Amino acid sequence: MDFDLTIRHGRVCNADGSVEADIGIRDGRIAALAPTLPAGREDVDATGRWVLPGGIDSHCHIEQLSGMGVMCADDFYSGTVSAAFGGTTTILSFAAQHRKDEIPAVLADYHRRAAEKAVIDYGFHLILTNPDETALRVHLPQAVRDGISSLKVYMTYDKLKLDDYQLLDVLATAGELGALVMLHAENHDMIRWIAHRLLERGHTAPKFHAVAHDALAETEATHRAIALSRLVDVPVLIVHVAGQETVALIRAAQQLGASVLAESCPQYLFLKAHDSDRPGMDGAKFCCSPPPRDAASQEAVWTGLLDGTLGVFSSDHAPYRFDVSGKLPKGEATTFKEMANGVPGIELRLPLLFSEGVMTGRMSIEQFVALTATNHARLYGLAPRKGSIAVGADADIALWDPSRVVEVRADMLHDNVGYTPYEGRRITGWPTEVYSRGRPVVRAGKLLAARGSGQFVARGRSSALRPVTQRDPARGAFSALVGLGRAD
Repeated sequence: MDFDLTIRHGRVCNADGSVEADIGIRDGRIAALAPTLPAGREDVDATGRWVLPGGIDSHCHIEQLSGMGVMCADDFYSGTVSAAFGGTTTILSFAAQHRKDEIPAVLADYHRRAAEKAVIDYGFHLILTNPDETALRVHLPQAVRDGISSLKVYMTYDKLKLDDYQLLDVLATAGELGALVMLHAENHDMIRWIAHRLLERGHTAPKFHAVAHDALAETEATHRAIALSRLVDVPVLIVHVAGQETVALIRAAQQLGASVLAESCPQYLFLKAHDSDRPGMDGAKFCCSPPPRDAASQEAVWTGLLDGTLGVFSSDHAPYRFDVSGKLPKGEATTFKEMANGVPGIELRLPLLFSEGVMTGRMSIEQFVALTATNHARLYGLAPRKGSIAVGADADIALWDPSRVVEVRADMLHDNVGYTPYEGRRITGWPTEVYSRGRPVVRAGKLLAARGSGQFVARGRSSALRPVTQRDPARGAFSALVGLGRAD
């Protein structure tokens, strides 16, 4: 057997099991997986290391203009370099339509920027803010045909949010097209009402962001999103789940047969609301939406990840510098309503979960792989090409040293943010070599991949959209009556 690369003597771990095996790679794909293989033209000894599928980060904001008009700190070069150093080999970033934008122009712009800069493979979700007839009947179908088979909509933010009628239109159209809808679920008017009263009383500090974004705003909006999804019999994925009640609500809906999926992120396991209560403006470094909650919510998110209620673990990397270009547009006078919303995390997503999940014994290595790679591939139409170490799959592989201990510092990371909310945290286990389609991207702490060497990955149908046994007869009958439902 003639291989371009072999990775031998490692512990190969997939979502469905682990085995001591060698991997033979040819033309960017895994050509053989066996107990013993001959050395390839390049031979890597993985003794003592765990050989995992490259991570898939299906929720990150790269080179994106926010609804507030603030550009992310990371472009497709720094963002994908940072991802790769953290063991991620594929990202699904957002192509954001703002109200007056035409979708084809938006997608062409993101394609151009990513193709010039990305060092690992990438795809896009479309952020849809203007679901007019042209968008739903012409532009969205073409995007799906071109391999962008998911979209994101918002229930909050003045310049992004859709009303319930629009959400129903989007869900129904997605069902017809076989696209997966991701949804930011927070009650806009609850947040607006609380924020108004805080500001008029002079409560402007970053810590009041968490007060304004009350946990009930997340829970109410999630409940409403599930009801809208059930009405048209189309699955929905609730992104960045933070609160204890929201986790319980999603679990109960799933047990009743609702087609609701959900993800969570590092900030909801490792940060708390009180982190934003710091002197001056430092608390802004910890502010995102929904905000981190408390210890009980952290525990609920852990449980949700372990029992399958929350099926994917993403970064929601939203990189803004701690200056007037990002977090603090008015410097020290910036109120919690004016600061850029989001925290960085694309490089630390996998190491944080590996350290606190796998190395503490809280989760199995198989669960780790499912939550960080395999489930993403299946939900977002990347399988079987991505998300597992299997013959025929892309050779997207990360070698992890489970004994390496790292103390997190902002200056060791490769993003363009300048700070990390995880400063000083000790992490056990780290990716030491990363391969994308069989080519080395990271090795011995050095970047080996060239700018623009990543490839766009056109995605197919989500596994969540396959025909399922109807468990809601009344809704199924209604959907048939008005011509709605999932494409088969």
